[in-house]
Amino acid sequence: MSTASPKILLVKLSSLGDVLHNLPLVWDLRARLPNAQIDWVVEEAYVHLLEPLVSKDGFRGIDRIIPFGLRRWKKHLFELNSWQQFFAFKKQLQEVTYDTVIETQGLLKSALVCALAKKAPDAVVAGLANATEFSGYEPIARTFYNHPVQVPIHSHAVDRSRLVMCSAFDWPVIKRTDTPQFYGSKIALDLSKAASPELKTPYVLFFHSTAREAKRWSNEAWVSLGKELASRGYQVVLPWGNPAEKAVSVALAKQIPNALVPPAFSIEDAFSVIAGAALTVGVDTGLTHLAAVLGLPTVEIYCDSPLWKTEGYWAYHIRNMGDIQNPPSTDEVIKASLELLTRPT
Repeated sequence: MSTASPKILLVKLSSLGDVLHNLPLVWDLRARLPNAQIDWVVEEAYVHLLEPLVSKDGFRGIDRIIPFGLRRWKKHLFELNSWQQFFAFKKQLQEVTYDTVIETQGLLKSALVCALAKKAPDAVVAGLANATEFSGYEPIARTFYNHPVQVPIHSHAVDRSRLVMCSAFDWPVIKRTDTPQFYGSKIALDLSKAASPELKTPYVLFFHSTAREAKRWSNEAWVSLGKELASRGYQVVLPWGNPAEKAVSVALAKQIPNALVPPAFSIEDAFSVIAGAALTVGVDTGLTHLAAVLGLPTVEIYCDSPLWKTEGYWAYHIRNMGDIQNPPSTDEVIKASLELLTRPT
């Protein structure tokens, strides 16, 4: 293995927030191994999250994004086309012989990707040796690593990924004082395109939906916050991802003056929609975390998940409110929102 220019494979397949919180590894690796080849296997639905970091025009970031279509293949398991696509994925993955594989998800599906990867005889395959509280973990995954890494059971998603990476290379642990980078100021600026024409600036995004009902903030609280912001001249925008979420957005919009329920938008569209917002307020969900990692004014609301797991600790204009089984009050979120909206630029 060349210590100056190793070939490194990152394996973080999903979901939206998990992929985002793994992005600092690219910058951490580049700072220490500028000539490394860095490839990343990710579920095809999240490829757009990585595309801004692809190496081009003198910028070195991710050299190869390798899309993984497991979710789609599982739905069509007995169709020939699914197996053809799987073997095409395998062929693409094995085009490079890796010196280091870093798997930060701890699930069987991601561990199997490690097994499929073509590796040098002395390659390090690093992954989680144990579960962290409130995160998915499948102990069988550990058997696919030759370098399992013990991590604290209370470990922020970014810190946990950095621990695995540092152990794989026998580096000192990266501290939080070494602020994690996600997209960087130049990349974030490049993403700040004009928002959709139906959005009237200044607008505030409300990401009220999440996969688990217990993580939601109450509709009454959203309405109170929306009315307060609307009275101050902000258009409240209520995105949605499925028919049930749309129904909630419509119900909230009826109670908030001049609120907008926009058409569905993709992850790719979300960059510009979020970049154009004066503020994003959201529960513990991927699109809220996208606003935070883009370095934009964000209020993160925690109702039934622990603050320590995904809080945005890297910027002064992120407010982390509530905690597990301790949702913030409406007044607390209103205060935090107004502080961010009126802060000096």
